[in-house]
Amino acid sequence: MKFSRLKDIREDRDITQKDFAEKMGLYTTTYARYERGEQDIPLSLAVDIAKFYNLSLDYLAGLISVPEPLDRHKK
Repeated sequence: MKFSRLKDIREDRDITQKDFAEKMGLYTTTYARYERGEQDIPLSLAVDIAKFYNLSLDYLAGLISVPEPLDRHKK
């Protein structure tokens, strides 16, 4: 899975690659490859990233243009 918005979302939240990689339990170099689209992101990690940012996987993947929170359907 390629997630084209990872860098923009991370930077919008003022998080460094190093800090985010540590939060996800990754090496910084591995996470940097994900951001550059050089390596596919495992689905389980994509879900963890979506939960961290509270954004839909569709938005993270660039399939929709309007950010949707994961909890948009909760009442």
